[in-house]
Amino acid sequence: MTASLPAQSQHGRLADVAVVGLGYVGLPTALSLFAAGRTVVGVDTSESRLADIRSVRVDLLPAQQDRLAQALLDPGFRVTSDPAAALEADAVIICVPTPVDGGLLPDLRALKAACASAVAHAVPGQLLVLTSTSYVGTTRELLVEPLVARGLRPGTDVFVAFAPERIDPGNPSHSPDRTPRVIGGVTGRCTELAASLLAGTAPSVHRVDSPEAAEMSKLWENTFRAVNIALANELAENCLELGLEPLHVIEAAATKPYGFMPFYPGPGVGGHCIPCDPHYLLWQLRAREVASPLVEVAMTAIAERPARVAGKVRDALTARGLATAGARVLILGIAYKPGVADLRESPALEIMDRLAAWGATVGYSDPLVPRLDRHGVVRHSVAAPCPADWDLVLVHTLHPGAEVVWPADSPVVLDVTRRPAGVAAGAAV
Repeated sequence: MTASLPAQSQHGRLADVAVVGLGYVGLPTALSLFAAGRTVVGVDTSESRLADIRSVRVDLLPAQQDRLAQALLDPGFRVTSDPAAALEADAVIICVPTPVDGGLLPDLRALKAACASAVAHAVPGQLLVLTSTSYVGTTRELLVEPLVARGLRPGTDVFVAFAPERIDPGNPSHSPDRTPRVIGGVTGRCTELAASLLAGTAPSVHRVDSPEAAEMSKLWENTFRAVNIALANELAENCLELGLEPLHVIEAAATKPYGFMPFYPGPGVGGHCIPCDPHYLLWQLRAREVASPLVEVAMTAIAERPARVAGKVRDALTARGLATAGARVLILGIAYKPGVADLRESPALEIMDRLAAWGATVGYSDPLVPRLDRHGVVRHSVAAPCPADWDLVLVHTLHPGAEVVWPADSPVVLDVTRRPAGVAAGAAV
């Protein structure tokens, strides 16, 4: 390797990469690095996660499943729970979750632990790259300053950069090797080393002049999406109030070739990014007594969306002369988005909880989530729902290839996503 990581590590091995955290970001990252010719060791503290990886029981695209199965047969790719494995690596990439707690405040436990471990095991000449989305200044606070306290000068003794993850689970069009990377190093040399490391995993690398600029770029990306999703939900309800079909209006607006990007109404926002990332920015701004009213309102609307949808289910039942207590409600798809089995922050879970609390019998049908244990109540996916068994069907998430066709005597169908083919009854919300 030239102008990048040393061709040989101090351990006499070819340049290795340790990926810390093998979740929805870390595992695809490790596979991309391995496919780019790197020797990779993946580190995760969860033995159950490692067992799932070793048996290829993980939520990846089919092509990535095959890539993982092949990688596990190669001695150049291995996984471990031992954080000391980072000592073997010329580069360490930190890919741990950054969720929010019940109060929508940043939960920094995993991030702080992973950074502390990386600092403790850092060796001279090593490159540390943080990818986890967080507040502006995280890289300096959790990596640079502790390294300096250890006597390791970033940019001279060790190299530090931030390169925000850009993973879109379940979407083959946005795989890592098709998505540009943003990189901001502590020094120019740090940026170039990180760019050299990640260049083989992305179509292009965009360099910024600091870790803080890279950190803010990720917060900007996802805050932009959050605000527009909240707006789409609001405008969709405005359309219905005016007797208009929201999707027809969106399609018309999207014919404009400039200044417009279509966002679609839905049951709420789930997953690892949109419901969480903007709160890292808001939390930091509040500490500085700086207001961001537009973002605040958007995130409040997003948080309240599942409750509004549950209320619309109750209204639809009332319109049929049915009480919510005792009603039978089926939710089609409970994953947070099509094509994944991920339930993190899925609006379906809150909707289900609220309806159950109001006395409804709630079932679900999701081929990717065969079993759900929620608050001690175990439910199993209904494989072939019979319309006669349900008073209302809530269309929440339709996975690729799913066909939903209801007969004329179907129950009320409440569609809170893009209207699928075959659903002829009901209303969008």
